[in-house]
Amino acid sequence: MSRFLVVQERPNPSTAFFIEPFCQRNAVTAEFYQLDTLPELAANEQVELLFVRYISKAWQQWVQQYRQQIRTLHFFMDDDLFDLSAMRGLPWHYRLKLFRLAWRKQRWLQQQQAKVWVSTPYLQQKYHAWQPQLMLPSYPLPQQPQLTLFYHGSASHMAEIYWLKPVIAEVLQRNTQISFEIIGTESVNKLFRTLPRVQVLHPMGWQAYQALLCRGNRAIGLAPLTARPFNQARSHTKFFDITYAGAVGIYAADPVYQRVVQHQKNGVLLPMEQKAWVEAILALAADPEQREAMLQQALLTVSNEAS
Repeated sequence: MSRFLVVQERPNPSTAFFIEPFCQRNAVTAEFYQLDTLPELAANEQVELLFVRYISKAWQQWVQQYRQQIRTLHFFMDDDLFDLSAMRGLPWHYRLKLFRLAWRKQRWLQQQQAKVWVSTPYLQQKYHAWQPQLMLPSYPLPQQPQLTLFYHGSASHMAEIYWLKPVIAEVLQRNTQISFEIIGTESVNKLFRTLPRVQVLHPMGWQAYQALLCRGNRAIGLAPLTARPFNQARSHTKFFDITYAGAVGIYAADPVYQRVVQHQKNGVLLPMEQKAWVEAILALAADPEQREAMLQQALLTVSNEAS
């Protein structure tokens, strides 16, 4: 069986609802590539190629190079990507993206004798001249439960956020059952957008943040502190935030947290060494009994401080 290559901008709902179920139903093992990642083919190797919504110039050049080895070229769309008038009312930058990566690829797709797949009977009827194949959506198979790791720093914590980036990258790579939650603006979103399973929440007011913590479902909270004069005046309020969220904290071994955190009893104290934080996070994630024991001690500490 020839290789089945799927090209997508990034992991997305279109692929999850339509393409992945198609592959599962037909016992097809797909290889997923992004718009800027190009595989090499062995001499005389045959492949099937599917573009999901978008086509980059780099991939057009790749097709030209390997066209004789592509048995069938497919293009899947689940929006009306071939009609500029249908895009009226959309944000201009999104319209420009659709124009560049989809609309103006029509003639090229026809030249390549591409087979079009569509998501709705409406698109199938509208573009009947393409003889499109209707794809039916399926709900993606439920993923394994995710353990939520979080860091809720404000704009004054950008040094800590940058410090955490490689820590989070390795943790997510080594344990696919961990997701990461962070609060930040567009700059934080850009910093973490290439990592899987990261949710960047917009900054919020105090009452909204309290409501967020009360929703629970968080397991491990992080509280690093870099060596900066501004941090010398910090208090240990993150200990309360993490505990109120129902989570166990990993804290910088700094006087700020050493006042309240007892290592391995009501939290974890670590030097600011990224490798040590990676290993501690993975160890805690794998030990729910230890997390629960430390959480109960942390709750007791909070209660004692309040009394």
